[in-house]
Amino acid sequence: MDRTSGDASSDDSAAVNRTSRTGPVRTGMARRSFLGAALGAAAAAGIAGAATAPPAYAGTADEAGRQGHGRRIPRSAIGMHLYTMRTPLAQDFEGTLEQLAAIGYATVGVSGRQGYNAAQIRRMLDATGLKAVLEHVGYDIVTGSGLHQALDDVRTLGGKWIVVPSLPGSMASPEGYREAARRFNQAGLAARRAGLKLLFHNHEPDHRVVDGRMLYDVLLKETDPALVGFELDLYWAAKGGGDPVGFFRENPHRFPALHVKDMAPDGDFADVGSGVLDFAAMFREAGRGGVKQWLVEHDRPADPFLSARNSYNYLANLRY
Repeated sequence: MDRTSGDASSDDSAAVNRTSRTGPVRTGMARRSFLGAALGAAAAAGIAGAATAPPAYAGTADEAGRQGHGRRIPRSAIGMHLYTMRTPLAQDFEGTLEQLAAIGYATVGVSGRQGYNAAQIRRMLDATGLKAVLEHVGYDIVTGSGLHQALDDVRTLGGKWIVVPSLPGSMASPEGYREAARRFNQAGLAARRAGLKLLFHNHEPDHRVVDGRMLYDVLLKETDPALVGFELDLYWAAKGGGDPVGFFRENPHRFPALHVKDMAPDGDFADVGSGVLDFAAMFREAGRGGVKQWLVEHDRPADPFLSARNSYNYLANLRY
């Protein structure tokens, strides 16, 4: 059974093409200044829609990482979100896990089981020395009668967090997000009783402003911090105009896990460290945000294993 319907590739692909704004980038410009520069460039070029993608920069985020302050991500905290590896996992699940462990990854986020049950995946994880820290489980399951089985499955996997990957499109209003917050608080209480915590994973639409409120802020403000946390996807936050540094500062200890996903100069996905997002600047505030896990993700890698190696090497060598 596919328990991650809200995390489908078609959903992400569609979101890439939506009108968007860009968050922290390597240049260190404030978001407003960046947007002004992008809009000016679009007007000068006369190209319709050009303002929806960030401009190209000389260099990459890797340069900012090499100029960091000396802190490093613990190797035990560098993981892979398995949505990135869905194609090789479908061919050889355990062999794919073995290769991730050989690269150096310590943890994984489960997103799609490829026909295996939780116990079978746990045995493969144990055999390869990897640890699952979370699983993505659809909103309807988490807010419905399937929650208790889903919690049992996350515990079987060895995880700490059960993560809702997205909300139904029909809820895209402040009222809809308030209802989601109410349901998250209820599910979060059940998760706490099971020794777990409920998290929400964002996409670009969550950062839209509707009726004067950013939808993501509704969830931040109307969920109980003791019951509900967040798995912040840095790419989608930046794409939608959210500010990860601001989120960390204003909502301490609410972000135990990150999706570390980079943005190419044209706004597409990129291997971590090869794009324009300033991860070093974001990670300097990660402690305040409560970050425990840095999970690599690339939604459409041409070569999943090459992307996994490139991204791991960047994070393992990053100074911030």
